[in-house]
Amino acid sequence: MDINIKYKKNSRIKEKAMELLFLITAITSILAVVLICVFLFASGIPAMAEVGIFDFLLGEKWAPTNNPASFGILPMIVGSLYVTAGAIIIGVPIGILTAVFMAKYCPKRLYKILKPGVELLAGIPSIVYGFFGLVVLVPLARELFPGNGSSILTASVLLGIMILPTIINISESAIRAVPESYYEGALALGATHERAIFSTVLPAAKSGILAAVVLGIGRAIGEAMAVNMVAGNQARIPDSIFKGVRTLTSNIVMEMGYAQDLHREMLIATGVVLFVFILIINLSFSLIKRRKAQ
Repeated sequence: MDINIKYKKNSRIKEKAMELLFLITAITSILAVVLICVFLFASGIPAMAEVGIFDFLLGEKWAPTNNPASFGILPMIVGSLYVTAGAIIIGVPIGILTAVFMAKYCPKRLYKILKPGVELLAGIPSIVYGFFGLVVLVPLARELFPGNGSSILTASVLLGIMILPTIINISESAIRAVPESYYEGALALGATHERAIFSTVLPAAKSGILAAVVLGIGRAIGEAMAVNMVAGNQARIPDSIFKGVRTLTSNIVMEMGYAQDLHREMLIATGVVLFVFILIINLSFSLIKRRKAQ
């Protein structure tokens, strides 16, 4: 009896200790997000107010060293949206179809090679992707399309490759999480293998696939170094996908090293805009998920 009582007490102590540990880690995560928000908004909002929110968001000229200085980030907003949209168009279909192949079609021997390859893609540093884009994609685009190769198209292709591991891994996990009875039930009703997968299994896994797409979008819109090397870094609103652009992240990376005073604060304000974009994407995903759940 004494041994059982001691065992139960030790179990309760361990459970309480683990609950406390989980609580501390959760609070730490929330606190980190709060501190980031406080830093960004405390530095960025006053700078926006000083320049003018509409002049900042809708201005088409970024010239912080001129007298007077101009801090319009509309070209960078448009550039970020174009490059991210291109990455989604390229990366999402390829990623989802690859996940379907790996989960439902891939032979085991090939899977043992393909799965580590996809995971290896996720571990490649952004700067290496940037070098690949600069050495391979830019010269190739220069030969095949108009322009000098550093363009929206090149950046979109590179980002499309970079978001593949995120979309493939999460989508594959979501597809594998669907009960096998869904697939078998579709076959029993007369569906073909392909129709059972695309009409039954994929809709059942849509929540996880949407999460994969959202994370991929977040990776694409937040990428800096690789895009900085292949996008052309031209702070103007492009009229063609073969023209160079500058994204919000590239703008911060390029100028934060020497920025001072108002210039530095406006770069932080640019980070606020980027943060709001990602927040809108996550909230949109949550709303879509709730509506489909209803």
